[in-house]
Amino acid sequence: MQRGANGYRGLSLLVWLNSDRLMAIGTVALGLLAGAFLGQGLLAP
Repeated sequence: MQRGANGYRGLSLLVWLNSDRLMAIGTVALGLLAGAFLGQGLLAP
């Protein structure tokens, strides 16, 4: 049981440390999708 708790604590630490990186990737992806949507609307005849 102790090993499972330590594994969960380690996993939550990794998620906490990488949350900033995940949010940055998500922001870039959202910006690219928004640009594609706007570009499609502006360039379509």
